[in-house]
Amino acid sequence: MITPTRISAALEGDRNQDIQPPTLDRGSMFVTQDGQSHLITFVLVCCLFCLSGLCNGMIDVLNKHFQNSLNVSKAQSALVQGFWYGGYFLLALPAGMFARRFGYRRGILFGSSVIAIGSVCFVPATRIAGSQMLIFSMFLMALGLVACGFTFIETIANPYATMLGSPNAGVARINLAQSCNAIGYTLGPVLAGSFILSKTPQANTSNASLYIPYLIVAGLVSLMIVAFSIAPVPDLHAQEESRTAPTDKSPARPLRSERHFVLAVASQFLYCAAQTGIFSFFINYMKDSRYVPALPLWLATLLPANMKYADAGMWRITEYCASATLSLAFILFAVGRFSGSAILRFAPAHKVLGIYAACNVFLMFLVFLGVGWLSMGALIASFFFMSIMYPTHFALAIRGLGERTKLASSWMVTAIVGGSIMPMLMGWIADRYSMRVGFLMPLVCFAFIAIYGFNWRRLLDRDQSPPAAGDSLAAAIASQETV
Repeated sequence: MITPTRISAALEGDRNQDIQPPTLDRGSMFVTQDGQSHLITFVLVCCLFCLSGLCNGMIDVLNKHFQNSLNVSKAQSALVQGFWYGGYFLLALPAGMFARRFGYRRGILFGSSVIAIGSVCFVPATRIAGSQMLIFSMFLMALGLVACGFTFIETIANPYATMLGSPNAGVARINLAQSCNAIGYTLGPVLAGSFILSKTPQANTSNASLYIPYLIVAGLVSLMIVAFSIAPVPDLHAQEESRTAPTDKSPARPLRSERHFVLAVASQFLYCAAQTGIFSFFINYMKDSRYVPALPLWLATLLPANMKYADAGMWRITEYCASATLSLAFILFAVGRFSGSAILRFAPAHKVLGIYAACNVFLMFLVFLGVGWLSMGALIASFFFMSIMYPTHFALAIRGLGERTKLASSWMVTAIVGGSIMPMLMGWIADRYSMRVGFLMPLVCFAFIAIYGFNWRRLLDRDQSPPAAGDSLAAAIASQETV
């Protein structure tokens, strides 16, 4: 076991200025201040993000498939996301405690093992005989088990990525790592859609081949278990930014008193709600002829036979084509992650978050209007502006929390429960009114995110201001609490 390395330098700069990452020395992106390079470890962490994106992209295909094969409503199909993100909510805090007790390596190995077991459970789930609700429940339980494994991965990998190099490059580094998550998202719909979605006008109502993509996942995660068993995984620690003079020994405040952190959890909750809702019902929107017009002849000529069909003299897309379009949107998501990683090395992270969220408010309004190709383009374009939100929330939330970072990371992961609850509301709205009206839910979420982003600097300044002398006793008592 490698001796844990503590990063000794705090992030510097005028607190009255926006967070502008300084120009980094060559190679400092992955080199800590003790001179050690963590590039190999960072590459392995990026592979975990890619695998996470792959599985997240796969579940967004399951909504439409279960609507076809098990005759569930849109709201019921959102239970796929309910079980998936519910696993994150239930185990995020225990995962953080596990990481603090046993370290990053053992946490990653344990989470990866659970993912492999859950993926294999899809084999018996496809062969069980019973009612449609029983079969649906079996698939949901297998998904929930896979999600529990990814809870450990997300809880550990997000803060860990911010520590594998210069503290000043933490935001850029986590966005770069999450860019690999976007690559996985791109591959997920194609992998799952090729096995379970219809390539003809008739919907696929069979679950017989649903286990195949998850067996592929089990094989990939087994390789990651081997890699992390032999690779260097140092147990690094975050440096706490001083809010008082260096000689001040006042205890750390509870996390609930950190306004920039508490509102980051709320904003992350709403982001996960908006992202999951858009991802989950993308195929539904694309397959609704009320919003997406018929294909022009030139485009229909270019598409292969398994992506189109003729209906009443007009060309329409198949479900498989819709899943391929989702992958195209995820490519834009990946482009946003990579470009965002570069932008965030020079631009204030909170302002970029606010601007991107404001752009998505406008795009969701266009989707709500349901004006043909313009609305379809707006839906696809929203993926670009969602790209940097999750990792940027993470980096902004844990800013200056020091040794409370692992616990804060656990709370940030619990915010993923927004992706468990809100899509069911979005599906209910779509069932009751229409799919386009359902997209008002992410519009409201993005509005809150924009407000948080533009006000983050002020919140952080208040959190880092020295406490009044009379508050020292209260702070000492509060420091004994968990949060």
